[in-house]
Amino acid sequence: MTRHDTKISEDMSMKKQSRPTWVVSATATAAALAVLATLVHAADKPATPAAGASAAQAALTVSTTSPQTTTLATKLSANGSIAAWQEAVVGTEANGLRLAEVRANVGDVVKKGQVLATFAADTVQAELNQVRAAVGEAEATLAEAEANAQRARELSTTGALSAQQINQYLTAERTAKARLDAQKAMARVQELRLRQTQVLAPDNGVISSRSATVGAVLPAGMEMFRLIRQGRLEWRAEVPSSDLPRLKAGMAVNVALPTGSSITGKLRMVAPTVDDKTRNALIYVDLPASADARAGMFARGEFDIGSGQALTLPQSAVVLRDGFSYVLKVGPDSKVAQTKVAVGRRVGDRVEVTSGIEPNVKVVASGGAFLADGDLVRVVDAAAAKPVGKSASPIGGAVPAAVPGQ
Repeated sequence: MTRHDTKISEDMSMKKQSRPTWVVSATATAAALAVLATLVHAADKPATPAAGASAAQAALTVSTTSPQTTTLATKLSANGSIAAWQEAVVGTEANGLRLAEVRANVGDVVKKGQVLATFAADTVQAELNQVRAAVGEAEATLAEAEANAQRARELSTTGALSAQQINQYLTAERTAKARLDAQKAMARVQELRLRQTQVLAPDNGVISSRSATVGAVLPAGMEMFRLIRQGRLEWRAEVPSSDLPRLKAGMAVNVALPTGSSITGKLRMVAPTVDDKTRNALIYVDLPASADARAGMFARGEFDIGSGQALTLPQSAVVLRDGFSYVLKVGPDSKVAQTKVAVGRRVGDRVEVTSGIEPNVKVVASGGAFLADGDLVRVVDAAAAKPVGKSASPIGGAVPAAVPGQ
């Protein structure tokens, strides 16, 4: 190969190597122009809202309810304490005797005449024996005086005895009778003292307290026991004077005890006077025998004094905030308005609304605690708010609003 041919070959090789570089550069430029055109075309199109943007503004999907007119029982509540119907104080009548035995304790059920305690009777028995001996001596003296008086009466007509002697025999007879009566009276006193060495229950009932101690020497009148007569208890409560006309003797009252149970009592009496400071009157309610009721307990009672019409809502529709009750009204624009209401009686799952809303207003049935004033909600039927086959949400049936496209 000549030098000329060699040069031609090198020139051709260099042209082959330079061609791919131009081709790659042209391809990259075309791709960049295509991307730019796409961006310009996209910018020329009007922007569309994100799918579901408006729906995402709804805080919750809720159902609504309206107040219903319901017949509710009218009740009068009162507070008071349980006390013994009557409490008897059992003391000693014997003076200065030693207490030998105590047979009753707190909580014992006793019967009338049952021996509760006994005193040492040795001294009283000895004094009774002495008086009985004096009675025998007085009876013998009387017998002699009567015989002398009888002979004096027989001889009074014969003149064998002077009038003075006859009068002396008759006076001695009367004196002997008086002495015998005095000794018999003393014997009865000693017999009474002997009976008083036994302390007896004055009535059927329950021992509520005991202060008797074996070995103590007690003065007369010293308290030894307290007895709840017949085991009867009563509930004493205070009622405002304005409510007294609605209370009548014989009315039933449900008394709730601190133990959680309740008993039904009967109104026995309304006090004839009203406290001039509190303007309240005491009422006395007889309670049936109950193992849960104890004297001294504080209890709450309710009198059923009739019935009346009232507006009620489900308790789930009433929200408690800062110590006040509120409902969430739903407006035509599906926005909620927090409204303060006053509530009253609660019966089952419904609560009475005494003021704050009208009968035809629509409020959030449940889930109001998760809403604020002005929130947007999506209102559905109650059945739709709790789809079958899905568990209820923690807010009592309200579920998050659905977003289209999901």
